[in-house]
Amino acid sequence: GGWKIIETMGSRITKLSQHQGFSASMGGSIVVFTASLLGIPVSTTHTITGCVIGSGVARRASAVRWGVAQSVMVAWVITIPASAAVGALFYLLTRLF
Repeated sequence: GGWKIIETMGSRITKLSQHQGFSASMGGSIVVFTASLLGIPVSTTHTITGCVIGSGVARRASAVRWGVAQSVMVAWVITIPASAAVGALFYLLTRLF
């Protein structure tokens, strides 16, 4: 799924120029390293997606395809509790055996 994620980030949410891609990467790196120094767990995917959206908004708000961004965010809201449920299920299964 790597190429599909890269395509979504770099083309589908907003069309990034080289400068915007660099800015999004640098911003994501700063946020991740700062959070790490402070001991705060953060998702690199969430961080870089926020930076890509911010980079598009900095150009102009209409440059962001908000429908695609919304789909990504809805997937996050669904996958976190779904992952927790799967983890709990497997924990319970291992307790049985």
